Amino acid sequence: MTLQQLHYVIVISEHGSMNKAAEVLYIAQPSLTSAVKELEREIGILYLSEFNRQTMTRLFQANHLQFHKLIDCGVYAYVWKENPLAKQDSVSFEELADYPCLTFEQGDKSSFYLAEEIFSTQELPHVIHATDRSTMLNLMKGLYGYTFCSGIICNDLNGSEYAAVPIRDDASVMEIGYITRKNVILSDMGSTYIEKLKQYLNLE
Repeated sequence: MTLQQLHYVIVISEHGSMNKAAEVLYIAQPSLTSAVKELEREIGILYLSEFNRQTMTRLFQANHLQFHKLIDCGVYAYVWKENPLAKQDSVSFEELADYPCLTFEQGDKSSFYLAEEIFSTQELPHVIHATDRSTMLNLMKGLYGYTFCSGIICNDLNGSEYAAVPIRDDASVMEIGYITRKNVILSDMGSTYIEKLKQYLNLE
């Protein structure tokens, strides 16, 4: 892991797409994609749920990967602050049914076991698939759309215009952590990254 790779990831998250980030960084998109993949080889962040745990465990074993748990958290609806549901203490699936659920598609080869949304296989009345985060955030504003999240919000990434509202009457738990290759020692930069994650989550 290098500072340049981390810089690339920050720019991608700021602009919501690989294309835009490549333009801003003045590099070819294949080069950017390659740099990010190298970073992902060393470290990856994901969540485990009852739905994907068995499949993910098999994948870890088959690929000599190890999951390191960071935190357990409930499930939240992530909405624009002007959404009528944003001011509520909690929301139900029934209340969410009137609004479109936004899902993030990670390409043709992505598996629903690796989906970012915990309820990605659940039948929802209105679903819109987006391929970049900027579109998702705009649809949250324009259509009062929502997505599911852990409730861990980084205002530096998306600003303060969004809110996480707990899902009522749902006992689902996301186990959030990171993965590494077995028997591989993290670089100094990788270790620093994990330390910063733990600090952000108040785990140290």
